[in-house]
Amino acid sequence: MKTFILCGGLGTRLDYEGTLMAKPMIRIGSKPLLMHLITNYVEQGHKDFVFCLGHKAKTIIEYFLKENKKKIIIIKKKNDYIKFKYKDSKINFIGNLVYTGLNTGTGGRIKQAYKKLNLDEDIMMTYGDGLSNVPINKLIKFHYLKKSEITLTAVKPKQKYGVLKIQKDRVKYFDNNNQKIDVFINGGFFVISKKAIKKIKNLKTYWEREPLTYFLKAKKLFAFKHNGFWKSLDTLKDKNDFKKLINTKKKLPWKI
Repeated sequence: MKTFILCGGLGTRLDYEGTLMAKPMIRIGSKPLLMHLITNYVEQGHKDFVFCLGHKAKTIIEYFLKENKKKIIIIKKKNDYIKFKYKDSKINFIGNLVYTGLNTGTGGRIKQAYKKLNLDEDIMMTYGDGLSNVPINKLIKFHYLKKSEITLTAVKPKQKYGVLKIQKDRVKYFDNNNQKIDVFINGGFFVISKKAIKKIKNLKTYWEREPLTYFLKAKKLFAFKHNGFWKSLDTLKDKNDFKKLINTKKKLPWKI
């Protein structure tokens, strides 16, 4: 099962650094956040990735094809699509770099990359700016056990975000504007059926709006509750928090 990673956001709350590079390229220790995310999937047995590029796409492309060129084998290369194999002593995986535009909605990015790769299968998807120790294989098992069309990972962060209401593992209500604390929120880390992909209408569609709302009403949107570590990189404070975590001698909290 391929894992789509959304890498096209603007990163406006990261101030100056967000204007220089794609948010997943922000360094957490010696390597970009994106590589920490990839490593987590690879270590759980998932090694096929689709990177949906937008803002500062060149910084991601150059990271793989220039900075790590000795670890890369190009499989296919077109104007807006590059498929490669990455291999070093620690991890190996297949990567698909797909340029999905600057002003494309999150749903539009998924749809465009899915179409570019000519897929007809279920996928996983997550955002390129967050890390978690979500047990991916348990998430997938949960998705099929519930006969879900979309399964999201529900988390309880310390910060204030929008809320989810969950009843018997099914999402009953979500509100991205609600600022209550100590409640479940959408932490990303999705499993998505091929049927759900068809509900993305066009490039302007935001995944968090029409597709989720449709399957919410159809009672086919489920939540996999995760009480472990989850944190996103939204602000400079978040970056500093990650820096503190990586500088400790303890096991990194997003590692399985």
